[in-house]
Amino acid sequence: MALEQGIAQLVQEFIAAGRPSSRRQTIELRRAGYVLSTGLAGKTETRVQIKTLVIENMTIRVFSPLNAPEILPAAIYYHGGCFISGGFDTHDNQLRQLACYGNCRVIAVQYRLAPEHTFPAAHDDAEKGADLIWKYADKLGVDRNQITLCGDSAGGHLALVTALRLKAKGLWQPAQLILIYPMLDATTSFESYTLNGMDYVITRDTLLSGYEIYLAGADRQHPEVSPLWREDFSGLPAVHIITAEYDPLRDEGEALFQRLTEQGVTCTAQRWLGVIHGFFQLGGISQSARDVIRDIAWRIHHIRRE
Repeated sequence: MALEQGIAQLVQEFIAAGRPSSRRQTIELRRAGYVLSTGLAGKTETRVQIKTLVIENMTIRVFSPLNAPEILPAAIYYHGGCFISGGFDTHDNQLRQLACYGNCRVIAVQYRLAPEHTFPAAHDDAEKGADLIWKYADKLGVDRNQITLCGDSAGGHLALVTALRLKAKGLWQPAQLILIYPMLDATTSFESYTLNGMDYVITRDTLLSGYEIYLAGADRQHPEVSPLWREDFSGLPAVHIITAEYDPLRDEGEALFQRLTEQGVTCTAQRWLGVIHGFFQLGGISQSARDVIRDIAWRIHHIRRE
């Protein structure tokens, strides 16, 4: 399918600019550029309340619909940014919309970034954040039986690995996972890395350089570096995977669907057509972005633990 019109213009501008490489930018410029890109997110949703809290030395941000009930379904959200950028500001409007449209609480976890903090710092923070939200669920207004782990790109990776760690510990598990074009295979062995790796703004170089900076020499086949290849998915809660047609990560997201299904996990997957990696954050120019946010919000609100 052809690119959506607004995304096609973005891609044309990227190509016309000479396909600027993320590798040639400093970390500071990459982070600043990510924040600037929030101008493509569309009109800011205002029908929410937002609180930034520090719990046991971890910073979280809680997005709630106005006049919310005391207890709500909740999503623990891990932002994308290739493990080196991103945070509350880069995902602000999307998380506002999820809370508003889903009549749910969305709790964003701020994890440590590379190069200041390398593997497994982000993984450890993601797990700690989930456990703290579970521990303080009553104070946060969270229904423990309706918790979703959710994230995009690197955040999708962290949501999956966190669920696997929680399963191994056996203390609690989320009701479901929603993985938005997750980074899953640091060996980058799939064809979509070649087919979609040069022209679609978030390039092969962008993703690979993020891995290189965060992993800092860690084994690319480590089960928490490339979780796609694990054999211990059985026993996970239901998983929904979102992929994008023109994304270098498309194939590995769809391969995860196959592997989860083979291991008996209840799993659904949807390839969104005419869009690129990062489209979840392009609500100002993409109808698919606006639609996928409403779909995710619905899934967060209506989940029931089996």
